[in-house]
Amino acid sequence: MFSGIVAATGRVEKIDVSPAGARLAVRPAARFGRFRRGESLSLSGVCLTALSDSAIFRADLSPETLGKTTLGALRRGDPVNLERAVRLADRLSGHLVSGHVDGLARLASILEEGDSRIFTFSLPEELARYVLEKGSVALDGISLTSIRVRRGRFSVAVIPHTLRATTLRDRKPGDRLNFEADMIGRWVESLLRR
Repeated sequence: MFSGIVAATGRVEKIDVSPAGARLAVRPAARFGRFRRGESLSLSGVCLTALSDSAIFRADLSPETLGKTTLGALRRGDPVNLERAVRLADRLSGHLVSGHVDGLARLASILEEGDSRIFTFSLPEELARYVLEKGSVALDGISLTSIRVRRGRFSVAVIPHTLRATTLRDRKPGDRLNFEADMIGRWVESLLRR
């Protein structure tokens, strides 16, 4: 479980893709520390498991992960967002994020609004229904609040700190980001269907 508060960014050192899946290696910022084998990590919003004790994060990616997320399109040198799993005693500064990506959001536009930026995204209809005005969403693992929700589109206000601390600083219209809907809304919908 994660909070959507990105702790650092890293760079892809290597990704080997095959029909059976992929193996990924990422070098985080030095201050991030070492990884323990079996540790969960949110990598651009995708929950992955560390394969070894190391300063380099290594993980296996399943065909499902490659098909449903942006990780299959990663190349050497690409930046990624990193967050360690929360501890039960931690403050939850963002919202509950599972790292189980629901689908992809496409960045439609970026507008300046004072020191902040308004990022507008489009979503497939089956995912758009989970986005509520002033609700929580996770984009590439970043906990954000949705604003200006319209049919198949929503916007988020991104403050300067978030721009500096995450890969949003490198994003351009047309880019795809990993999208995770607020899990509480998904649970409520599932319970009401039953």
